[in-house]
Amino acid sequence: MVHDKFPLVGIYGGTFDPIHYGHLRIAEELLDIVNFSQFFFMPAGEPRLRNIPFASKCHRKTMAHLAVHDNAKFSIDEREISRSGATSTVASLREYRQEFGEKTALCFIMGVDAFLKLQMWYCWQELFRLCHFVIVGRPGNVQVMNNEALPSVLRNECMSRWITNASELEHESEGLVFAAKTSLLEISSTQIRSLIASNRSVRYLLPGAVYDYIRINHLYDGEG
Repeated sequence: MVHDKFPLVGIYGGTFDPIHYGHLRIAEELLDIVNFSQFFFMPAGEPRLRNIPFASKCHRKTMAHLAVHDNAKFSIDEREISRSGATSTVASLREYRQEFGEKTALCFIMGVDAFLKLQMWYCWQELFRLCHFVIVGRPGNVQVMNNEALPSVLRNECMSRWITNASELEHESEGLVFAAKTSLLEISSTQIRSLIASNRSVRYLLPGAVYDYIRINHLYDGEG
């Protein structure tokens, strides 16, 4: 029996502290690789496993909106920014599943560096019952499909889940892992914050509207 294809919803999580062209270029290339019907950037509120972001929730939300305002293919999801206390991806994906139902395939997008630590996430095994994973490379990080680089518990969980063709994501509603080949721009939020703290230019590393917002609001001036 042939099943209808599941529409794919992309959810790109991260602190976006600040959002930059590395994030945006990955998202743009993913639209050419994966047949997304909708694509959301979801800024994290108060991550459990990372230091508190340098910019406030409000500032990071505003910068994300500024970064994508002229691209109708992208939307900003504020649910974690609006939530009080520590946020968890599993809680957000449970909400997505309730909102979109079982006939949509959710695709959570994350960098390989974060994926290597997935087994530390809250209710991490449940995530495979809520979404697919689309893994993107990061400069200086290992190839995620090199199973030897994965912690054994994560390697075992993913063993039967790897796919090599993005179109396969449309045939299941959750549980697959796809490593996308996207450009590895040598840009990081850490680098941008360090340059700003040193009173050096960050122009052309991030959208002009985000650059102006950072400058006007004196964000990251005090980071050492």
